[in-house]
Amino acid sequence: MKNVEVKKLGRPVNVESKRQLRIKELEEKRNKGELKKGRPIKEDSKRQLRLKELELKKLNGDLKKGRPINSESKRQLRLKDLEERRNNGTLKLGRPKMIKVEE
Repeated sequence: MKNVEVKKLGRPVNVESKRQLRIKELEEKRNKGELKKGRPIKEDSKRQLRLKELELKKLNGDLKKGRPINSESKRQLRLKDLEERRNNGTLKLGRPKMIKVEE
C-alpha cells in the first residue's frame, strides 16, 4: 500500500490575524462558561416583574390558560353525553351501519 499525502483544501489560515485571535478568544470563553450572548436583562424592568408574577401564579396553580369553558354550549353538552355513555358502556364504536331501504 502506498503512502499518500493528503493536501488541505482551501486558503491557508493566518493564525495571527485579528479574526483568528478573536475566534480563539471566544472559544476559550465558551469553554470556561464566561461567554454571554444576547442583550442584558434588567431585573427591575416592568416586563421582568410581570414574568416573575406569572411564574409565581403558575406554581400556585392560579394561572389558567385559554378561554373559560361554557358548560351549557352544544359542544360541551355533546361531550358530556359521550363521556356518560362511555362510562355506562352504551357507546357504540365505529361507523353506524347503513340502513337498507327495500322497495
